[in-house]
Amino acid sequence: MCSRKELANAIRMLSIDSVQNAKSGHPGMPMGMADIAEVLWRDFLKHNPKNPNWYNRDRFILSNGHGSMLLYSLLHLTGYNLSIEELKNFRQLHSKTPGHPEIGETPGVEITTGPLGQGLANAVGMAIAERTLSAYFNRTGYNIIDHYTWVFLGDGCLMEGISHEVCSLAGTLNLGKLIIFYDKNGISIDGKVSNWFTDDTAKRFEAYNWHVIDNIDGHNANIINKSIKIAQSVKNKPSIIICNTIIGFGSPNKSGTSESHGAPLGEMEISLTREHLNWNYSSFKIPDKIYKKWNYIKKGLELEKQWNELFALYQSKYPDLSSEYLRRINQKLPHNWNKITNNYIHFLQNNKKNIASRQASQNTLEKYANILPELIGGSADLSPSNLTMWSNCNSIKDNLSGNYIHYGVREFGMTAIANGIAHHGGFIPYTATFLIFVEYARNAVRMAALMNTKHIFVYTHDSIGLGEDGPTHQPIEQIASLRMTPNIDVWRPSDQVETAVAWKHAIEKKSGPTALILSRQNLPQFSRNSKTLNNISYGGYILYDSDKPLDIIFISTGSELYITLMAAKKLTCLGYSTRVVSMPSTNVFDRQDSTYKQSVLPSYVIKKVAIEASIEDFWYKYVGINGLIIGMKTFGASAPAEDLFKKFGFTIDNVVKKSIIFLQS
Repeated sequence: MCSRKELANAIRMLSIDSVQNAKSGHPGMPMGMADIAEVLWRDFLKHNPKNPNWYNRDRFILSNGHGSMLLYSLLHLTGYNLSIEELKNFRQLHSKTPGHPEIGETPGVEITTGPLGQGLANAVGMAIAERTLSAYFNRTGYNIIDHYTWVFLGDGCLMEGISHEVCSLAGTLNLGKLIIFYDKNGISIDGKVSNWFTDDTAKRFEAYNWHVIDNIDGHNANIINKSIKIAQSVKNKPSIIICNTIIGFGSPNKSGTSESHGAPLGEMEISLTREHLNWNYSSFKIPDKIYKKWNYIKKGLELEKQWNELFALYQSKYPDLSSEYLRRINQKLPHNWNKITNNYIHFLQNNKKNIASRQASQNTLEKYANILPELIGGSADLSPSNLTMWSNCNSIKDNLSGNYIHYGVREFGMTAIANGIAHHGGFIPYTATFLIFVEYARNAVRMAALMNTKHIFVYTHDSIGLGEDGPTHQPIEQIASLRMTPNIDVWRPSDQVETAVAWKHAIEKKSGPTALILSRQNLPQFSRNSKTLNNISYGGYILYDSDKPLDIIFISTGSELYITLMAAKKLTCLGYSTRVVSMPSTNVFDRQDSTYKQSVLPSYVIKKVAIEASIEDFWYKYVGINGLIIGMKTFGASAPAEDLFKKFGFTIDNVVKKSIIFLQS
């Protein structure tokens, strides 16, 4: 027979051996949380190692992702496709065991974690997704969506500001199936956290409306087991189980110190740890009796089999609901999607109304969301400004099966929560704020890109065109920064047609986030023929062309496209041959083949001009080192938008004047 402590020690020894083998890593947390992990994974966690993507599995999130060897050890021991050789290759190129957990790299990893606090935020999103989907699809006796979200986190996660944002919202939303384990070991990289982190965590979470289980011995399996059962009994609040643990538990000389946090223990200390834990096996050796106790394959297969039987009955009784469920989790669009969206885009082309692209975005949502119940939106307390609500929006606070989240002023938390919603499955999340406040959300935006998360960012108030709020609210460098982030498609549409195309692209995109950059001010509508209309989807296209061989090509986006077009037409009247290229998405344009790109921006035309009210340096890749860029070199100012466009040179006359000088140079 194996004791629970022996089973936990298997995690400890695999973790410290792997870290030692890699000559880098974090052994302290896996050693300290091994007892908690053993109880959770063997007694409570619902999962299937043979099918890591079984939809009704519990979600386990390692928010303190630096302790990744704890998770890899668990996956290996319970029977996932993660061999002992992969553990030996920890942190090595092409291994399934990277330094921090990465979704898509390791079977059983739910989401990429490492930046502290974000895993916790992702878990809040997963808990929201579980509850919202269950309210939508479950019927009496048919709980086809019914699982918990479990989180491991440490002092660092709770020091990060994002933890406040998301835990405050989780308590407000009464997410009763979210349970987190706080590894309260009192140690971080710099030493004892009592020198910089003295919060009363229990009172803090009580204030958030959480159920708090405090002062738990994180090395006592029976107490941990009882605490989890108590947490599960509370249905109307998320729970935090505060576990007192010893970092590096089992190491005679380094436990309880920062020395065990982020460096190998060393061969001598590992030998002493083996002796101290009475672990009489060599490096990476796990005896069969321990493997047998840990193996979860049989149990996991049985759990999924039971669920499949339930779902078969559900299909028989609720065929329409079950079909809709399968469509959503398999990320299939409705059969009439193309017909409805294409008809709408053609309708807009014949509608000459001048409106802001944020208003065009709301109109598009009104049309598209009616056939996409998987769209779940939200704004960081700017819904009336971002225009992200539509007529059939229902807050999930008031309606558990709703489709809108009032995130409050929590840009970072909002973005990370929605990443979790996306990776739970069954939803396409969109989130919104002013473009300038992407700065608050930046790391979660980057994580969405890194994970190829299908997440739509709606960023309004896109330039100095927002006017009187001034330079604190006027984005300058943000569009370029987003465009240069791998995997993000950035769209800055010039009118309601381009806005509808951008939304269509974002929804159809198989993976990866999309940023929609939208104006506060009204924009004119452009005329297009059927070919031009079709070419919008290529990211860049010819909007206007002179008949003669080209003298100059203009490239522009958003609100500046109208100024550019009028300037080009003036130059045509002066005898110059001009072309205007609308470039709503540079990312999408860059993915087109060279033949198409040359047809739009031929290299034989030397004189190229880019015009956009954002940082100008980005555009050299299109106009060349000797090209002309009319853009921003400084921050903005507080004044009406018209005055600002004049001050910074975004006028028809200035474009004409500079272009003539450029042409004659």
